[in-house]
Amino acid sequence: MSIISPSVQRTRARRIRETLFRAAAMASLVFVVGPALWLVIEVIVRAVPHWHWNVLTTVSQGTSGGLENAVLGTLVIMLGVLIIAGTIGILAGIHFAELARPRKNGKASGAVLRTATEVLSGFPSIVLGYVGYIALCVGLHWGFSLLPALLILSLMVVPYIAKATESAIRQVPTNYREGAEALGMAPGYMLRRIVLKSALPGIVTGVLIALSIAGGETAPLLYTAGITNNLPSASLIHQPIGYLTYYVWTDYNQPTNEAHYVSYDAALILLVMVLVLLVTSRIIVARTQRHAEGNR
Repeated sequence: MSIISPSVQRTRARRIRETLFRAAAMASLVFVVGPALWLVIEVIVRAVPHWHWNVLTTVSQGTSGGLENAVLGTLVIMLGVLIIAGTIGILAGIHFAELARPRKNGKASGAVLRTATEVLSGFPSIVLGYVGYIALCVGLHWGFSLLPALLILSLMVVPYIAKATESAIRQVPTNYREGAEALGMAPGYMLRRIVLKSALPGIVTGVLIALSIAGGETAPLLYTAGITNNLPSASLIHQPIGYLTYYVWTDYNQPTNEAHYVSYDAALILLVMVLVLLVTSRIIVARTQRHAEGNR
């Protein structure tokens, strides 16, 4: 009868634990990737067999027609969120990372603002939409229109952009700042030319992900943007605007096949938009990492 030494037993036990850990990690990956793949495949399978390119060049006729007004409206909304939320979020992230210096008592001056930002990111989107409806559409008499939608969506995604900007700036190596200070650069010039330039890929990634979140929202837009079958206009108030998520949500519940086809088409177009933004963010990260490795 052979006797297994304690060292061999410990080695076997360690290998078993490693195998179990890898299996658990793989199962977790399947639970994350599986639903995403199922969603993408389901949308493609339902939309592609009935796809017609004229859906991009004709406006909606209620439960039929095209989605030109919704596609253009979604792009306008995302562009507005990019301008408003991108500007505010990046400036807030710069403040958290560079200007909120620790005080003598050890607490950062931006602790209250950072906590408020984290609390804001936890608000349900439908609550923000309802507040926007009461305060902007009704209180300021703007009605269903583009500007209330932009303000509420920007308010919703600003915390994500601010956090991404702060994290990207804090990951800039300290020796970059020390080298700039040794060369006599002014703090503002150093921030613009050294810190922000190095943190730009992370900031851009955060902005693109925030745009993906804003483009896929429905509840805030129902309360603020309303809906219209007309193309977007130059008016910021008193004029509703179309968007893709409305047709995904509404036409799917209609009894006719034509309405279902419009819903599938809207879901496919929206999915392509979001995937383009996400893939763009990953490409930026990958190119940045290769560039950083090449400079070592």
